Amino acid sequence: MRTLSPARMFVLLCAGVLAGIAPAAAQNQAQTGRLKIKVSPKQAYVFVDGTAIRDGSQTIQLNAGKHTVGVHNYGYLPENQSVDIAAGKTTELSVSLQASGDKVSGPFGDIELKGHPRAAVLLNGTTPNYFVGHVDEFDNNFIWHQRLMVKPGTYQVTVTQKGQTIWSGPVAVKAGERVIVNLNNNGAMKTRDWKEGNTIGPQPRFHSGIASAMVPIAPVTAQLSAAQTQLACGQSDTLNWKTADAADTSISDVGNVAENGEQMVKPMQTTTYELVAKGPGGEATQTATIDVNTQPTASLSLSQPEVRYHKIGDKVVQQDSATLVWLADNASRVTLDPQGNVTPTGSQNITASPNRTGDGPISQDVTYTLHVANACGGTATRTATLHIVGSIDPPPPVTLASVFYPTAYPEKEHPQIGLVASQEQVLAKAANTFKNNEQYDQGNKLMVVGHADVRGSEKYNLALSERRDEAVKEYLISQGIAPDRIETRAEGKDKELDQKKVEELQSEDTQKPPAWMSAKEKATWLAYNRRVDIILEPTGQESTEAYPNDAGDARILWQLPAPKLNAVETALSTPATGQSPTVSAKNQ
Repeated sequence: MRTLSPARMFVLLCAGVLAGIAPAAAQNQAQTGRLKIKVSPKQAYVFVDGTAIRDGSQTIQLNAGKHTVGVHNYGYLPENQSVDIAAGKTTELSVSLQASGDKVSGPFGDIELKGHPRAAVLLNGTTPNYFVGHVDEFDNNFIWHQRLMVKPGTYQVTVTQKGQTIWSGPVAVKAGERVIVNLNNNGAMKTRDWKEGNTIGPQPRFHSGIASAMVPIAPVTAQLSAAQTQLACGQSDTLNWKTADAADTSISDVGNVAENGEQMVKPMQTTTYELVAKGPGGEATQTATIDVNTQPTASLSLSQPEVRYHKIGDKVVQQDSATLVWLADNASRVTLDPQGNVTPTGSQNITASPNRTGDGPISQDVTYTLHVANACGGTATRTATLHIVGSIDPPPPVTLASVFYPTAYPEKEHPQIGLVASQEQVLAKAANTFKNNEQYDQGNKLMVVGHADVRGSEKYNLALSERRDEAVKEYLISQGIAPDRIETRAEGKDKELDQKKVEELQSEDTQKPPAWMSAKEKATWLAYNRRVDIILEPTGQESTEAYPNDAGDARILWQLPAPKLNAVETALSTPATGQSPTVSAKNQ
């Protein structure tokens, strides 16, 4: 293996290094371009993508691509432009700033900076909007005066260039004093009297000479007001604000805002908005409070506290009503129990409707509750109670008594004869009570059931029972009962009352049977079975089977032989005298 001398190795190494440098330089040139910028005033400072470069017109090498170029000078409106740097080419840009701002009055203090003359000076912030000048404008107070003039206070001073923070720290300044900051000695400070700062008059925001500069920093001011100071929940208001000499402006609960403007807000509770304006001259705050009424109001009332309700059977005969009235304000949701959602203002007719369904007295309270709420969390509840009194009563009773017929009546040839006067009276009373009941219970009907005594054939007695049914039905119809409310059924002699039952009925009768009736038990038994029963449907109420002992025509109904036709006719047309009429000798 061949061994190289040290001299030969050095030559080869140098050749390799030089060979590597040439392609890297060519590659770097292919990826960058130049920005040639001209600024006015000549002291204006250039920032690229937020990084401090230096003051004055200059040529800057930048990576190819888009960049934001900012030109700043205190006392002038800043200007930002977007530029597109092409690789290997020079882009020219000319920026002239416009002077802005009134003169600034004292008293003043002075900040003097030593070292790093081309570095940018920022007060109370780190973005270009806080730029006040470069160090070379504030570093001499011997023959030529270069002054950074500030109001008394403490300022956060940041000195930066090309992305590097040279020094940053607080500087407390009093009126009539100069604070000298040595940047090369880690910001060491010393203080000198500067009595001129107490008496100097208003100064323009930027003034420069051949080797002098004066930059008085204006304090930040802020004003904030609300169009209204009292709101109901859900209402909007407008904030108006105005600031001066601010670099950053924000309002609590709103966020960052422009220096001047207005903003609509909708606070959901009493809110104090704070405007904070920050700039090189310090910070100013202003507040505006908007009181929000979060409590809704509500009222609920009844036109009368008590109503009456009366029902008989199926018919409501009295049903009073009351008016429920409500009012809600400052509310977004209104419900009325038990109705549901309602409008904020309204009324409703409330009809007495008790829960009770069966017979008995009524004494019931119905409570209505108004619930009111809004988006601000406010709630209100109001109640009103309606008292319902009255009763539910059964329909009036129907008085039913069985109807009795003389022997063998009505006859086939004279079906309209046989219903004697006392029995017509019984039917008239039944018809009246049924009609009175009918207006409260539309479901009732009358079942007319005809019977005959045991004498005669089954066929004869069935036909006789039918004639008795029809005669009773026709009479009831004549008393005002609708035909469709009456049904008939003929039993003939199938369902006789036995002798024991008749004796039981007679013993229960308050009108004791006369002697002539008690003497002939069989005849009395037969008389009890010559009848028509009436049944109230669907209740099943049956007519009483009490014989009309005290009726004037009772003997005509009771006697064993059938009375003569003219005697029955007389009994039908005139009150019976109780005398025994002449009768024929019929056997049925």
